Amino acid sequence: MQYPGEEEILKFLKNRKSSSIKEVSQGCSLNLDTVRRASESLKAKGLISLEIIKKEILMDSPIRKDFEKLGEFPEDLIYKKSLKKLNVSELSTQEKSFALPWAIKKGLVKIESGKIIPVADETAARQIHLASAAITSSNPLTSAQKEEGIRRKWLIKQEETEVKLTLKESGPASNHLIFEKNNNFDVNVPVKNALLGKTHPLSRAISKMKEIFVQMGFEEMEGEYVESTFWNFDALFQPQDHPARELADTFYLEHSFQLPDNKLVNKIKNSHQKGWKYKWSFKEAQKAVLRTHTTCLSARYLSMLKDTRKKYFSVGRVFRNEATDFKHLSEFHQVEGIIAWNKATFCDLLGILKEFYSKLGFKQIRVRPSYFPYTEPSLEIEVYYAPKKQWMELGGAGIFRPEVTKPLTNVYPVLAWGLSLERPLMISLGIDDIRTFYKNDLEWLKSVRVRE
Repeated sequence: MQYPGEEEILKFLKNRKSSSIKEVSQGCSLNLDTVRRASESLKAKGLISLEIIKKEILMDSPIRKDFEKLGEFPEDLIYKKSLKKLNVSELSTQEKSFALPWAIKKGLVKIESGKIIPVADETAARQIHLASAAITSSNPLTSAQKEEGIRRKWLIKQEETEVKLTLKESGPASNHLIFEKNNNFDVNVPVKNALLGKTHPLSRAISKMKEIFVQMGFEEMEGEYVESTFWNFDALFQPQDHPARELADTFYLEHSFQLPDNKLVNKIKNSHQKGWKYKWSFKEAQKAVLRTHTTCLSARYLSMLKDTRKKYFSVGRVFRNEATDFKHLSEFHQVEGIIAWNKATFCDLLGILKEFYSKLGFKQIRVRPSYFPYTEPSLEIEVYYAPKKQWMELGGAGIFRPEVTKPLTNVYPVLAWGLSLERPLMISLGIDDIRTFYKNDLEWLKSVRVRE
């Protein structure tokens, strides 16, 4: 059988030997789907070979596009305020923690006696703005520009897959073109319309939550799935004989980690031995696990904290050795967040959680006292699910205990929360089985709505 486009592809490759599937599509004036079908057929006939090449590309993030619409960057706004010689204290928290450092770094302003003073004149400021505006995936970028774009989350790294078609040097294609003739095609036969592709509901929810946190001035925490028990348990003041460390609850790996610097390790060791009254084991702290929560990221970032006013979040996969049922999985997502600020209060925590869930579309929110090993006081967050006329628990939060924060950082208090991702999505989509998200049921994926 001969697919449409085979002859054109072979003629195109006869002169070039190798080309990407996009180049073949443009050179032969064929759409990509036609080229893909025809190339698979030609490969099966031994006329060409196909090679899959993966490469990393940069894409503009939604944050970058938002700034492009505004026509101003955070440092531009700081520069305008410097012309009025405003005090640093008059800036918002986000401006102090994010926009001001960039304005200083780019040579736009400086701080003198608590006032923001312009350094660059308006011409230089305009040139600095244009240099920032040039940091977009559509332009050729220097390594420094790429680094700045990624640090500021203007650029997103993505992996692109390219298919390369190569005409075989030996075989039937090297001498002549061979085609099977078949004229018994009926182009009027009705066919089903091709289904539109759409993003998986979990991916949409993750993007939405990340967008909300970024809008609220948070920075994202990142880390690996495999973690040491030191960061996963010990740094969070969880004793080494705690039941949660048992094989029945945690996935252990045949690997061991090097512990961080001795100064920090000794602080954690002394905290455990003083608080729990047992002999702390270095060997136990070196064991490797699949992280049971993303709170281990909070511990790592607190240990590196220099600025006492920081807001972090993460949305990541965690792993627990649990029996699978309609509301439990051994692999799921956790939404983590911390606010490190010595003036933070419990009311600030309640306000942040209320604002977050409000932006997700949950208007009726309540909290109730609870217990968690790392926080004191602690609370559970519940939202009202109108279709079932009931309150549903979505996560826990509280203030990290001093035993957690003191060995890691000098900042206290630190507000913290760990929220469910799948559960609010189940509520919003009317799903009663968490396994639905991971079954790859095509009928469900086709039917689920695109917009929240």
